[in-house]
Amino acid sequence: MRTPPNDAKLIGLFLDMLAAEQGAGKNTLDAYRRDLTDFSEFLGGAGQNFAGASTDVLRDYLADLDTRGFKSSSVARRLSAMRHLFRFLLNERIRSDDPAAILSGPKRGRGLPKVLSIGDVDRMLTRAKELTAAEGASPQQRVRALRLHCLLEVLYATGLRVSELVALPLSASRRDARMIVVRGKGNKERLVPLNEASRQAMADYLAAMDVMKPEKKKNAALSKWLFPSFGESGHLTRQHFARDLKELAAASGLAPRLVSPHVLRHAFASHLLHNGADLRIVQTLLGHTDISTTQIYTHVVEERLKSLVRDLHPLAEK
Repeated sequence: MRTPPNDAKLIGLFLDMLAAEQGAGKNTLDAYRRDLTDFSEFLGGAGQNFAGASTDVLRDYLADLDTRGFKSSSVARRLSAMRHLFRFLLNERIRSDDPAAILSGPKRGRGLPKVLSIGDVDRMLTRAKELTAAEGASPQQRVRALRLHCLLEVLYATGLRVSELVALPLSASRRDARMIVVRGKGNKERLVPLNEASRQAMADYLAAMDVMKPEKKKNAALSKWLFPSFGESGHLTRQHFARDLKELAAASGLAPRLVSPHVLRHAFASHLLHNGADLRIVQTLLGHTDISTTQIYTHVVEERLKSLVRDLHPLAEK
């Protein structure tokens, strides 16, 4: 009987499968790698490995996560990674059983996303616009301010994932573009409309970039991206944008801990639904493969329906 590969090798094979067959992106693969490496280290301490781990030691690992203070959502994510891994090992005939099949995860309610009000978003947009015209700003500072304003306008206009936003190609900024093609999870493409404010923010930002072109063109690779950077990826990082956004939130009188690119994506979806958009349309715009993912916003739809009945029904109490 052949000796099964060690855990590190199995993690690599599993991630290769996710990338090839499911189109998993870098962030997803990194999360799986971290979770499964931690699981492997725990098994090693118990004298076991992926190929021979029992259901009991899997339960011990989940209990250990709880002891270490992991939130129920994090424990549930680790269990999901384990289930995917052991199904893979079963399919590849590295194991003849699935020790994770009968495990149950921690009970958890699905939390509602934090949502900014329309007024909150408007305050941030107004402040971002003011910063683009700040007196005494250097050309570099003005470009950074215009970039942040552009990022904010495009994010709130489209509801893009932050990874999709920072990696927009320069071609997305065509002056006649009413729609942009976005490459999302699983390498799937979707069309997302742009509003006039986001197109104007792009034009203002690119006009300021043109002034600095001689310097920027020292690195020809920068011309590929709408939001270029000298970093490894070639474009602005998610972390950099998130930091800038929190600074803008503070400057707008909002609590930075309540503001993130993902919260603005939630705001985009919630505000659309509140104003009567169809849930299926919002699903398409967000790039959700499954409607169940979008249904986290049904509370917004329910509240709107209640208000419509209260305000418009002829027998409603006045």
